[in-house]
Amino acid sequence: MIVVYILLALLAALAVLLGIAVVRTLLLPRRQTQYVPSTDEKRIGEYAGKLSRMVQVETISDRNREEVEKFRGFHALLRELFPKVFATCEEIEIDGSLLLKWKGKTDKQPILLMSHMDVVEATGEWKYPPFSGEIAEGKVWGRGAADTKCSLMAFYQAAEEMIAAGYVPACDVYLASSCTEEIGGSGAPKLVNWLKEHGVKLFMLCDEGGSIIQNPLGGVNGHYAAVGIFEKGYGDVKFIARSQGGHASAPGRNTPIPRLAKFIAAVEKKSPFKVKFSPAVEAMFERLAPYAGPFYLRLVMHNLWLFRPVLGKVMPLISAQAAAMLKTTIAFTMQEGSRGYNVLPQEASVCANLRFIPHQSTDESIQVITEMAKAYGLETEVIYKGYPSGSLDLNGEAFAIVQDTIGKVFPEVCVMPYVVTGGTDARFYGEVCDSCVRFSPVLYGPEQMAGMHGLNENIEVNCLPPAVDYYKEIVRAQEKR
Repeated sequence: MIVVYILLALLAALAVLLGIAVVRTLLLPRRQTQYVPSTDEKRIGEYAGKLSRMVQVETISDRNREEVEKFRGFHALLRELFPKVFATCEEIEIDGSLLLKWKGKTDKQPILLMSHMDVVEATGEWKYPPFSGEIAEGKVWGRGAADTKCSLMAFYQAAEEMIAAGYVPACDVYLASSCTEEIGGSGAPKLVNWLKEHGVKLFMLCDEGGSIIQNPLGGVNGHYAAVGIFEKGYGDVKFIARSQGGHASAPGRNTPIPRLAKFIAAVEKKSPFKVKFSPAVEAMFERLAPYAGPFYLRLVMHNLWLFRPVLGKVMPLISAQAAAMLKTTIAFTMQEGSRGYNVLPQEASVCANLRFIPHQSTDESIQVITEMAKAYGLETEVIYKGYPSGSLDLNGEAFAIVQDTIGKVFPEVCVMPYVVTGGTDARFYGEVCDSCVRFSPVLYGPEQMAGMHGLNENIEVNCLPPAVDYYKEIVRAQEKR
């Protein structure tokens, strides 16, 4: 009888909590977002033309060889397109990567605007040739148009116009662009070393990572400024199964490939990594809640204090991207075994890419997966391990500046904190900057997202003027500090 009373009490308490959540959700004002593109045809034409010429210069980075002169050729184009910037700023070139110093009224707490000039390869059949820079269908087409020569053009153009108007920034402004971002190379670290050697401690930097996106989750429609708060760490790991080998006509049990297969299946069935909602993710859901269509989504997002455990379990069914913000992820990418159809391998392996979350960071995550692999008789070899970046303070001055600037330039777009699951050059700047903002002020719709590192990369030309305006406002905002 006591058990029955306890169950009834628990059910009553749950009903009360659910009632509170429902009332809170009913009182939540409904909102909608709207992105308003530019209609200034003169600016659109000028900016699209400059971006087109930047795309026409092939700047593929290659892990196996340095091509510094190719990137210096791109610098020459930048000098032609933005003459006042190069006439005014101090130029620092390090092995193809570029850093410009726009001197302000003080050298205290400078800011840095950055993007990368290198691009990935462009194979396959394209609608327009990948280095044509074709302007058609309201877009600039080609490799690098979206990732990320658009933002590179935008902050150079912002500086060009401000310098032409006689503007002197309140603090030093650095313009940085590495030539090795796509290969995780030494370009950005070399620029960081220059800053360290010259005693430069940045107040904030603005890099890629997030952007203005559409429909971030099923049931949440509209446009959102996804501001990257931190990025996950990167790792490559190899799992190895060994045996005596043998003839395939008389296989034993648990040969290398079946052991690897069982291990992979176990990881896929139940991830060994801990799910946790970081402050950034909680803030993301809270901000999205008023914009969600279905009532049940608003109910869950606005009441994480009650639904957090449930949401953590169902998130992979809702959005793989959002689920990746909650835990370390592992993706199996390469495998190798015997070279003969009728030969049991003495050694077989599978490689995996991991992205580490701060609450279960690099070393702990590797230890967890290593112990799991041991249960299947596998060895673990760490090929590379990197660590998650520090987080931008959601209550700090830098985030407030970015949020206010987005509000000015994109007044009807919701600002959404976001965990960057990929990698950016910003991760190298932790030693010289405590406030790394990962946000490109351009519109990436489904077509643009699919084109990055894929076929038919492009960017909408009418999103270019607001991007230039965003960088102008970021520079002007330093006057109020």
